[in-house]
Amino acid sequence: MSKYPVPTGARKALRTGSRLGKYRLEKRIGQGGFADVYSATDTLLGVKVALKIPSAQWVTEDLVDEFRREVRLSLRLEHPYILPIRDASFIDGHLVVVTPLADRTLDDRLKNRLRFETAFEYTSQLLDAVAFAHDEGVIHCDIKPENIFLFPDNTLRLGDFGIAKVAQKTINGSGTGTLGYMAPEQAMGKPSQRSDVFSIGLIAYRMFSGKWPEYPFEWPLPNAAQLRRRLHRDVIAIIRKSLSITPRDRYADAGKMAAAWEKSRLKAFRYINRQRAKT
Repeated sequence: MSKYPVPTGARKALRTGSRLGKYRLEKRIGQGGFADVYSATDTLLGVKVALKIPSAQWVTEDLVDEFRREVRLSLRLEHPYILPIRDASFIDGHLVVVTPLADRTLDDRLKNRLRFETAFEYTSQLLDAVAFAHDEGVIHCDIKPENIFLFPDNTLRLGDFGIAKVAQKTINGSGTGTLGYMAPEQAMGKPSQRSDVFSIGLIAYRMFSGKWPEYPFEWPLPNAAQLRRRLHRDVIAIIRKSLSITPRDRYADAGKMAAAWEKSRLKAFRYINRQRAKT
């Protein structure tokens, strides 16, 4: 028997402008197979928040047990580039996860071209966040632009630690992640820290080249010419290493990739400035 039984009473209907406990729902800002996301106002504190609310069909006692285990694991991850969970509880019959409200996701931002400086800093911050998680023994397993939340001053926070894993297991029967964003071995149910490195490499490639690389990830990848125009060869080598098909050929974890990334910073910025001077 679950220690955290699912409420059996009627669930309150979710509508824009309605109240859910102390929260006033302002707008639905995300919709997926597992959960909807709303921007809301905490009417007691007067602050804006995001509410992630799993669909009722998925909320079973087994899910609640696993979900709470994952949330407790996530609470260890206090880091400036990791999205914190402010609360996770049942409100009016709904399982509600409360986080800070971002301006938008990286997925939204990628609809327009990124400046080199922005893309480089986003990659640096993402690596910093995942390196911290890896040091804590946590693998994200679903790093993708939709799970990267952007805040003012070009800062990001990686979210959905634990929540993404539970969602994937619930919908797909496994914790493999999202197709198109994960390493080949992760698709076979064998994720590791090196799998997170691969996902970061995919995102970095997309930010700098404007194109998503696809399987079988053989070089040169789509828009490689754009990559060469914007990136020093040392930076390209870092991304290429992170996207190696064989896990052992990648960086062992995000910390190792982060160290290489920061080591390339001076060359990277000198190179882009020289390229701009030619135009």
